[in-house]
Amino acid sequence: MIMKILLLTLITLACMGKMSAVSIVYEGTSGPGAGKHVVFLASDHEYRSEETCPALARILAKHYGFKCTVVFGTDADGYIKAGSSEISGIDALRDADLFFVISRFLNPPEEQMAEIDAYLQRGGPVVGLRTSSHGFKIPKDSKFRKYDFRSKVEGFEKGFGHQILGNTWVGHYGKNHEQACRQEIVPAQKDHVILSGVGDNIYNYVGGYMAHPGPDFTVLANVQPLQSMDRDSGPDPDKPAVASTWTRHYEDKDGNKHRVFHSTSGTSEDFLEEDFRRLIVNGMFWTMGMEDAIQPDLDISFVGPYQPSGFSFDGSMPGIKPSDLKGWESPIMPKPGKVSCCK
Repeated sequence: MIMKILLLTLITLACMGKMSAVSIVYEGTSGPGAGKHVVFLASDHEYRSEETCPALARILAKHYGFKCTVVFGTDADGYIKAGSSEISGIDALRDADLFFVISRFLNPPEEQMAEIDAYLQRGGPVVGLRTSSHGFKIPKDSKFRKYDFRSKVEGFEKGFGHQILGNTWVGHYGKNHEQACRQEIVPAQKDHVILSGVGDNIYNYVGGYMAHPGPDFTVLANVQPLQSMDRDSGPDPDKPAVASTWTRHYEDKDGNKHRVFHSTSGTSEDFLEEDFRRLIVNGMFWTMGMEDAIQPDLDISFVGPYQPSGFSFDGSMPGIKPSDLKGWESPIMPKPGKVSCCK
């Protein structure tokens, strides 16, 4: 009996160790976010969400008191694996006040996808960046096939991107990696609370996405492809600006509407730009119904070293576990990253 109890204890401790290896929690103490829980899903193949999400989580937790859980795509040994569909720890959504997602073509195990479905069924607010528009690639025989970016399920056509964020994958607008962009504030929205303290022209390292705003969108900014990756290059004369950042509402199972904030930009390098970082932080506050806490001078400084690597399909840093990012001062990422050469 003693040996059986010891064995069960060891198994339990091993399971707890594995769970602690696949997600990380930053605990805030005081501020307007005290008592609120933000869950980040970081698993895409190219844009380094494994760098962006912990950096934003630290800002919210340290400066504003939120509890922030970052769930990473991981391999079987618990190492961060960009674009992995293994997202153990996503059950943190059960008590979340905001779901922040940067994912691409994920097909999580059904028990993990069920946690996302349950969150959306109860109408939790959502923030999604870049590839979250095509965040899920779900087989037709899955009970969660409606979230697939090509979904043809009646009432949930085009899946998570279209039904929740407002835009599924349509295509690049300009040549990614060859043409950077500027986000330009829509003049009619210059007084919108999300734009408090945000400059008019925001440089983005990533190329543009095509977007088709619906009548229910409030478009805050349009994206203008540049002629090159040089931040001082002029606009591409053949590509006028298109919608890039907006708010909207999605409906839960009972037809009640809930807040969404989406931007088609969002590589980890984009967050080096203070105006872009402020735009996204403000968007998170608004989505949670905390617009009264938004001020033009909100502290959006990085917590600990932030050294993003260049966005590419082979750009993720190997051999890193979420636990390597714990605390306030561990570098993101722990091994020196190479920042884009573009000025």
